Amino acid sequence: MKLYNTLTRKVEEFKPIKPGEVGIYSCGPTVYWNQHIGHMYAYTQWDALIRTLKYLGFKTKWVMNITDVGHLTSDEDAGEDKMEVGAKREGLTVWDIAEKYIKQFLESMELLNIQKPDVLCRATEHLQEQIDFIKKIEANGFTYKTKTGLVFDTSKFPDYAKFSRLDLKQQQAGARVEVDLEKKQPWDFLLWVTNQPKHIMLWDSPWGKGFPGWHVECTAMSTKYLGERFDIHTGGIEHIPVHHTNEIAQAYGAFGQQTANFWLHNGWLVLKDEKMSKSLGNMILVTDLVKKGYDPLALRYLILTSHYRQGLKFTEEALKSAAISLKKLRELVASWRAEKGRKTLTEEDERKVAQYKEEFLGAINQDLNIPQALAVVWQLAKSSVSSREKLDLILGFDQVLGLRLSAQTKVKLAVPKEINKLVEERGELRKQGKWQEADEIRKEIEKAGFKIEDTEKGSKIKRFK
Repeated sequence: MKLYNTLTRKVEEFKPIKPGEVGIYSCGPTVYWNQHIGHMYAYTQWDALIRTLKYLGFKTKWVMNITDVGHLTSDEDAGEDKMEVGAKREGLTVWDIAEKYIKQFLESMELLNIQKPDVLCRATEHLQEQIDFIKKIEANGFTYKTKTGLVFDTSKFPDYAKFSRLDLKQQQAGARVEVDLEKKQPWDFLLWVTNQPKHIMLWDSPWGKGFPGWHVECTAMSTKYLGERFDIHTGGIEHIPVHHTNEIAQAYGAFGQQTANFWLHNGWLVLKDEKMSKSLGNMILVTDLVKKGYDPLALRYLILTSHYRQGLKFTEEALKSAAISLKKLRELVASWRAEKGRKTLTEEDERKVAQYKEEFLGAINQDLNIPQALAVVWQLAKSSVSSREKLDLILGFDQVLGLRLSAQTKVKLAVPKEINKLVEERGELRKQGKWQEADEIRKEIEKAGFKIEDTEKGSKIKRFK
């Protein structure tokens, strides 16, 4: 198996530290708001990575963090804590905000058939691990204090700029963060923040009452569950210049070495060449697509048509096309299953079966080329190989794809509360014989994209295609 390693900017042969076992850490969500399909693009791709490793016979341990403290509105050391921003926005506590959006994230994972990580760890539940980790960095002489807190001294790490290929000589003071005059370099970063006494979440520490910097949690928790050296660390390309650069620096400060052998980064899902983001107000949730009547696995199919490093330009037209392809593939699987008996394979059949297996393996082994693997699936589907062999092969391949091809899944239509209320009002008006008023409500429901079918058992609501 070969993977593109951001550390070396090369496609390299992947060899696990411990034969037959792979430890993977993925940067998880900051749970101050919904996780949109741009976020879920990444988690779908990393789910495909885990499935591929399992398909290849590896035992995997997948660890993912939940950021519920410390991630400022800047990815660096500026702005408010995102959790407090979410709490103010909705008039809830930070703890309620975290619970609300963890639930939303897990729901989106389930809809997309993304396996739950073996360890899903919250930053606020690992404060002691983070404090102990920072103590190691401090004991090794990599820190200094300012009025903002305990700071990592990047000048002590000679290769600080190497991972993201920064030209530090051209970096201007304040170009990456708001200027802290006590910082030796503007890109030095906070390990523990002590200058925000009004911050809702504060803990005691050797450096004063405060909270951990965002970068600390990932290294503290990844090494807690996977050891000081593990196989793969994943994240988005936006993590390269700051978050992962700082993770690498602080690991060097604590352990004197790199933590991950391979660093994998996904591209972005974009809308009209524009990154999907909360600030731009162009968020689409998985549940939004379900409300429109789409099978969420059509989105998974669409994501898998793009290579994880290239990203995806999302359009509803592309999603419709993916939905048609997924439906056709499921219908083929159902038809092959319906056929009875198993034909004796000729030598030519055996050769073709072996060839398709080899081509599928070749695709997933070449830097997780899932689009090519999907192409092999369709070549097999259209081939002269017997139906029973097609069925066995493709259901085996679906262990990687995760499209649930063996199940004729039905998507439950999610109807907004306001539409259900209108349906109830219309029903009451019909009981009272107020047909004209009831018809006006019907028109209002139809404008929202739904239609009503009146039956003997009551009214059924459907979405217009």
